[in-house]
Amino acid sequence: MWKDKEIVVPGDFLGTTEEFMLGRGVYDEEGNLYASLLGVVNISDRRVINVQPVVETPPMLAEGDVVIGRIEDIKDTVAIVSIACVKGKEKREIAASTPGVIHISNVKKGYVSELKQEFGYLDVVKARVIDIKTLRLSTEDRDLGVIKAMCMKCKGDLEKKGNVLTCERCRRVETRKISEDYGKGVI
Repeated sequence: MWKDKEIVVPGDFLGTTEEFMLGRGVYDEEGNLYASLLGVVNISDRRVINVQPVVETPPMLAEGDVVIGRIEDIKDTVAIVSIACVKGKEKREIAASTPGVIHISNVKKGYVSELKQEFGYLDVVKARVIDIKTLRLSTEDRDLGVIKAMCMKCKGDLEKKGNVLTCERCRRVETRKISEDYGKGVI
């Protein structure tokens, strides 16, 4: 039998239903209790046996999550975003590998005539998940939008100057839907 605070792996026998009540990270097979994940055994005062994970599981996206991604393609009405991570859970890759989309109506408050004026290829964006089924994203809030961009002409880094982005290398001026966190390294 396992003791409180010992590390177990999936399938390890922990005890019986006569000794313990079933808790998290534990499954019952014909009265025998087994660990369902890698973790630390924790037995409560009420004899509930739990296995607390020692490794973080990949986060699942949910509506309202703020994600960081890269613009992979720009069509007439949608920008395709390769999602890299979820804000607050940057240490783990997300579970879904489906790209997200930012529809032209979800870029910013007000009318957007051309999506290529709001995003550039390979721009890093911060966006909110507004529909989990279609993985639709929005950059409407002030803290959402492009957080890093490069010049479309010379590929140099763009710096924020007022409401536009400028390239120090070739002096090109470009427009984007800029996040208020642009260039700060803040996610």
